[in-house]
Amino acid sequence: MAESRDYLEMSFRSINCFSNDGKLDANELGAIFDIAKRDGIVDPNEIRVLRNIISKINPSELDAAMLDKLSEIKKEIGV
Repeated sequence: MAESRDYLEMSFRSINCFSNDGKLDANELGAIFDIAKRDGIVDPNEIRVLRNIISKINPSELDAAMLDKLSEIKKEIGV
């Protein structure tokens, strides 16, 4: 089985989201997480990318929707 390259798409998508308005919202993070889940397995490369993306979120921009999405991700993959 070939290694998934979804993590590259996730990285590219996050760059576009952050460069659009300088921040990431819950819908954008959800769309990135959906890329990781679409093959049914969130692999170590995808987890690494998710951790990196999450580390770039400015704490002052955390609203209720983003906190819910972060909680969902943490429950599913332990980020």
